[in-house]
Amino acid sequence: MKQFDPNAAATLDSGIFGLPFSSEEAALVLLPVPWEATTSYGGGTSHGPAAILHASKQIDLFDIDNGNFFMAGIAMEEISDEIQHWNRQARQAAKIIIDGDESLPDSVLQQAINKVNVLSEKLNAFAYTETTRLLAQGKYVGIVGGDHSVPFGAIQAFLEKYPDMGILHIDAHADLRDSFEGFHYSHASIMHNVMTKTSLKKLVQVGIRDFCEEEFNFIRNNAARIKTFFDAALSEQKMQGKSWGLLCDEIIAELPHEVYVSFDIDGLDPRFCPHTGTPVPGGLDFHEALFLLKKIVTSGRKIIGFDLNEVSPGEQGVDSGDEWDANVGARLLYKLCGWTLK
Repeated sequence: MKQFDPNAAATLDSGIFGLPFSSEEAALVLLPVPWEATTSYGGGTSHGPAAILHASKQIDLFDIDNGNFFMAGIAMEEISDEIQHWNRQARQAAKIIIDGDESLPDSVLQQAINKVNVLSEKLNAFAYTETTRLLAQGKYVGIVGGDHSVPFGAIQAFLEKYPDMGILHIDAHADLRDSFEGFHYSHASIMHNVMTKTSLKKLVQVGIRDFCEEEFNFIRNNAARIKTFFDAALSEQKMQGKSWGLLCDEIIAELPHEVYVSFDIDGLDPRFCPHTGTPVPGGLDFHEALFLLKKIVTSGRKIIGFDLNEVSPGEQGVDSGDEWDANVGARLLYKLCGWTLK
């Protein structure tokens, strides 16, 4: 490692959070996935990894909870040109469906859907292969999206190493649709795919406040494997005087010893992520989310890995001039790294 002063400003050639570590040196490696093929409302989340990397260099490294945990090493892999190319192709094909031009023949629409699904499968294979490679090296791994479809392959890889793990899913949306607009690997289907195509035993959802009847019934029909803490119910309990600490205890009691965190930034109140693709009123306060992560670890459980998705600087990307979403995303990512390395 180069000579490094953690109290100094980040240098231009530094890595994520201004750190000097290579992936080989780092205990925790972040895998950026610049993908937003099926995003159907606001865009820009494919710029999330680059925006977070840029904003991360403003973070002061000393952490009041975990001290100088960063010295274990955190590095971000290079943003893949190939994934960006796939994303452009898939995004162009998906736009044909999302725009809803009813004058187009069915054959054209089906061809577009098929193209998106095939490219999504390639993306899943990339995430699986890269995560498997890093886990085999003994690394902790975090996925940085991109839309919320990106971690499916990574979750498959984690389940091979940690078959008894559970997922803590923080999100405004249930993401339990069988498919959305014909896309099998939509950002709205990530947890349905996990529940139906992997061996995951327990999914615990927090902050959910936007869902369809199909998703509500899926939750109800899979009560042994899914526990959903709806945002409205959490808010009502807080209004009636129940502390967030006690609510966190109830959430954590549903989790096994090994926890994978899947964090969609829109699980937070939209004032923390105004440019995310599908913002919904309500959600967690920033410090409520951090407290929940802290309580997972202090309960004796272990965060084994995570993904952070839907951070968007807007359609114009890093040069949009508005860094708030990326600033919040970078700070949330840093705490996820800290509690994982803990």
